[in-house]
Amino acid sequence: MLKRLLIISLLFIAIFPSQSFSEGTKPGLKSSIVVTSETLITDNRAHTAIFENNVIAKSAGMTLYADKMIVYYSGDSGDVTKIEATGDVKLQKDAKLIIAQKATYYPDKSEVVFAGGPRAIDGENVVTGTKMTYFMNEDRFSVENSKVFLKAAKDK
Repeated sequence: MLKRLLIISLLFIAIFPSQSFSEGTKPGLKSSIVVTSETLITDNRAHTAIFENNVIAKSAGMTLYADKMIVYYSGDSGDVTKIEATGDVKLQKDAKLIIAQKATYYPDKSEVVFAGGPRAIDGENVVTGTKMTYFMNEDRFSVENSKVFLKAAKDK
C-alpha cells in the first residue's frame, strides 16, 4: 500500500514535465514533486487516489492548486491514466497563470483540458474561452470561443 502511494505521488511529475519528450517515450522523473492536501483517500479496487481540501502540487517552477484532485491509475502497472483537478483550479508558472473550475490531464496524449470558465493570464494580457486544451509536447494551446484582451503598448 505504501509503495503504491509512493508510486502515485511520484507519477504526479507527469503534470509538470521538466523536459520535452518525443512521442513513444515516457517522461522521466527529472525533478521532485510535493503534493499536499488535508485529506488523501486511496482505493485500490477503484484504482484511484483522491486528494481533497487545499490541494497544492509543486514541482520545477510550476504550482497547481485545486479543491480536489483525483488520480486514476492502472491496476496492473500503477501507471497514471488520468488526473482530474476540480474547484478553483489554478496552474501557475512564472508570471503565467491559468484559472478554471476543472482541469483534466491525459498522460497518453500529453494534453491538459481546462473547462469551467478558463482564463489564461500572462502579465496584463488575458485569453478566455469555454474550453482550453494545452498540447504539452507541442507547447501550444487550442481555445474554443476565445476572447483575447491585449494591453496596448505605451506611447513613446
